[in-house]
Amino acid sequence: MVIDCGETGLGHRSAGQVSLEVVAACDTPVGLEGQGPVEPLVERLAMTAAQRPVVFIHGLWLHSSSWGPWLEAFREAGYAPIAPGWPREGETVELARQQADDVAGLGIDDVTNHYAAVIEELPDAPILVGHSFGGLIAEKLLGQGKGAAAVAIDPAQIKGVLPLPLAQLRAGLPALGNPANRNKAISLTSKEFRYGFGNAITQEESDALYEKWTIPSPAKPLFQAAAANFSMHSEAAVDTKNSTRGPLLLISGLEDHTVPDVVTRSTLKQYRTSTAVTELRQFEGRGHSLTIDSGWSEVAGAVLGWLGEHGL
Repeated sequence: MVIDCGETGLGHRSAGQVSLEVVAACDTPVGLEGQGPVEPLVERLAMTAAQRPVVFIHGLWLHSSSWGPWLEAFREAGYAPIAPGWPREGETVELARQQADDVAGLGIDDVTNHYAAVIEELPDAPILVGHSFGGLIAEKLLGQGKGAAAVAIDPAQIKGVLPLPLAQLRAGLPALGNPANRNKAISLTSKEFRYGFGNAITQEESDALYEKWTIPSPAKPLFQAAAANFSMHSEAAVDTKNSTRGPLLLISGLEDHTVPDVVTRSTLKQYRTSTAVTELRQFEGRGHSLTIDSGWSEVAGAVLGWLGEHGL
C-alpha cells in the first residue's frame, strides 16, 4: 500500500506466493511533515507497533547515518529503530573516510555475522530493512530465522540470480575493474556515484548526497556476489526455500543502474518454492539513491504501509 501515490497492482497473488506491484512516482515527494502519506501512517501504526525493534542495514558506499530520516519516521510510527554500522566502520562519515583501510577485506559473512550479533542483544526478533548489499544481508538473516520480517530495497544479487545487465557491470567497475581490489576498500568518485546512485535525480542533488553520505567500502562483497553462481558455498547464498520465515518485501527502483529491476525480479523468482509471503514493489523513475534522495519518504511510507498490512 502506498497512499495517494497512484499504485497499480500487477499479478497480485495470495499470501504464500510471490507477488508484484508497480508504484507510480508521487508528483510531490512526501515527508514527515505536511500533507504526505507518512503522517497518517504514523498515527495509525504508533498504536500497533508496540516498540518492535527495526534494524536498518546500509549497503556499500553509504554511511549508516544516512538512515537518519528513516529512523525518525519509524520512531514516530512507534517502532524502536537502530542503524548499526558495518564492522569497523567509523562512527561518522568523516571518520569512515579517514579510516578506509579498517574495512578492507570484509566479506558478506563478516557483515552478516556482525548484524546477527546485534540482533541477539535485542528483546524481540526485529524487522530488517536493508539497501543494496544491506538488502542481501537482510535476506540472509531472514532466511536464518533472525528477523520477524525483512524489506530488501534494491538488493544486491543473491546466488541463483542470472541477469547481468550492462548498466550493472558499469556501476560495479570501480571495484570489479581490477582483481587486485578484492581485499581493498574502494571509494567512488562523484561521477561514479552519479551513474550508480544518482542517475534519476539532478546533478546538483547527486553531488550533495555524494558529499554528505559516501564512504569507502570493502570491494570483497562485490567479488563474492559476482562469482556466486560459480561457487558451491558462496557467501551470497540465501535460504530462499525457507517457508517458516517471516514476510519479505523486495523493492526496486525502475531506473536503478547498480541493481537494475531485472535483477530484483530475478531475485523474486528465487523464492518461488517458498510458501512464505514474498512481494515485489517497483518504483517508477527511481534510482539507487531512493533511500536517501528527496523522495525517500515515498519509499518509507510504502514500507510502513506494508508492515501495517502484515500486522507488523
